[in-house]
Amino acid sequence: MAESMILQVENLRKDFGGLLAVDDVSLAVREGDIFSIIGPNGAGKTTIFNLISGVLPASGGQIRFGGRLLNEMKPHEIANLGLSRTFQNLQIFTNMSVLENVMVGRHPRSSYGMISAALRLPGGRREEREIRERAMEHLDFVGLKSFAEWNAGSLPFGQQRLLEIARALATEPRLLMLDEPGAGLNMTEKVALSGLVRRIRDQGISILLVEHDMAFVMGIAERIIVLDYGEKIAEGTPEEVQRDPAVIAAYLGTEGI
Repeated sequence: MAESMILQVENLRKDFGGLLAVDDVSLAVREGDIFSIIGPNGAGKTTIFNLISGVLPASGGQIRFGGRLLNEMKPHEIANLGLSRTFQNLQIFTNMSVLENVMVGRHPRSSYGMISAALRLPGGRREEREIRERAMEHLDFVGLKSFAEWNAGSLPFGQQRLLEIARALATEPRLLMLDEPGAGLNMTEKVALSGLVRRIRDQGISILLVEHDMAFVMGIAERIIVLDYGEKIAEGTPEEVQRDPAVIAAYLGTEGI
């Protein structure tokens, strides 16, 4: 596994009107890693995701992706660099088809402009076909190809989760950030999701994961950081984190896992 760092977060801080939600947190994700952030509710996990993806501005610290400083970039600029994410609360277009949802994710990679699209010029039509074909490949990858023409809002919840992942993959990310992908899924769906995350990593895409299900995290992550009240209290392999007394006290309970 390559040792080069694809994401480096140094001394990250976020202050909401005097409330320090993220306090001096550093982490580094290697190329090809499945890296997880865990912690109790309100620990700052999703806030860190929002800071990295440009949804929120940082109050301090630096965020570098592939060596590029992200602090002053807008979300779409960050996505164009190859960093994509899903959300804790589903963000799909329920009035569009499953296929169209994934095509939306692919369009930022298109090269033709509005005039070409409006006039239906040959280059625009050809690229639209390519976008459609690639979107179908992503749906096939997550197991939703047969639902391509369904209305996205009619999919069961677990499949909507998969749709959001397929749309994120359509942006051709180098790093995929998954925010609570197992939320609301049953055990069978979580087992399938675990396999999907590994297959995504095997495609050469690094993974940064926030998840509450500790069995899921411990079975899939290679490195973990633990947050408590916005501070990093531990970092290491799943085995190291499970044995850490501060983690047991703050999150895992006195019996551990």
